[in-house]
Amino acid sequence: MRVVALVPGGIGDQILFFPTLDNLKRHYPNAQIDVVVEPRSKAAYQVSKSVHEVLNFDFQDRNSLADWGNLVGSIRDREYDVAIAVKQNWLVGLLLWLTGIPIRIGYQGKGSGFLTHAVPFKPSQYAAVLYHDLLQPLEINSPVPELAVNVPKPNIEWAQKEQKRLGVNETGYILINGSSGQLSKSKELDKIYPVESWQQIIHGFQDKQPDLPVLVVKGTDDEQFVRSLLESSPDIKVTAPDDIGKLTAIIAGANLLLSTDNEALQLSVAVQTYTIALFGPTDPVKLLPKNDKFLAIESPTGKTADISPNAVLEKIWGG
Repeated sequence: MRVVALVPGGIGDQILFFPTLDNLKRHYPNAQIDVVVEPRSKAAYQVSKSVHEVLNFDFQDRNSLADWGNLVGSIRDREYDVAIAVKQNWLVGLLLWLTGIPIRIGYQGKGSGFLTHAVPFKPSQYAAVLYHDLLQPLEINSPVPELAVNVPKPNIEWAQKEQKRLGVNETGYILINGSSGQLSKSKELDKIYPVESWQQIIHGFQDKQPDLPVLVVKGTDDEQFVRSLLESSPDIKVTAPDDIGKLTAIIAGANLLLSTDNEALQLSVAVQTYTIALFGPTDPVKLLPKNDKFLAIESPTGKTADISPNAVLEKIWGG
């Protein structure tokens, strides 16, 4: 069986879709599973164990009819047996109908008239459960697996060397991922947490736990963010994993991850690292499983910036 899944969204969305892919592969071990994702999200599949090929298509771009036609042709040429559409979109439904794929699965709503199977759309659920509902037409009704990733061995070895370089391989460490460099779109600005608040959290943590090192993840757009933290707390340590496998491995070694709503959050869930997540406009019920290891702090205003540093520190010490 050949399956293609169309999965718009960022890296976090892809990680949340992994349990669906993994369970599909578990029930159909000989299936070839491909995904169509936006270029920004292709990297997620470095840590997937179930996907054969990753195809690129920028669903958010102003695509011409020729762009959509090329995607239809590319999918049609691969002669898939099953297609799964993760987003409600009439254009995607039409696209799948044009490919001639015999089994076309998606949610009830926009474009579902072009599908052969439409499942109820229940957006209030944890996203991994919401996505897993799409397997019902394939008679897969088993419980949703936990998020899981497959970290390549070289990435694990890199993380071990990085911990030794930073002098934290014996002590353990608390990891901060407050990256805001790529949150430039207006709808994402409410996810940014101010550097001044991070500074207060670091100071408060070090006052109470001076022997546990604080590591900060430095992404490609985080130069100013990290520089500001170092000016305030020169004894923090900085790590700059340059791919998602390395980021996953460094998260896996942490005692605790403090993170805003970004891809590191889902990677942390997948490797079962204790996590405290800061949420602004997003409902944490949709992004975190029910598990005492993963704690959410919700902004009282819908803006992450309005979470007080004291609230974060209380959550750290109180669990």
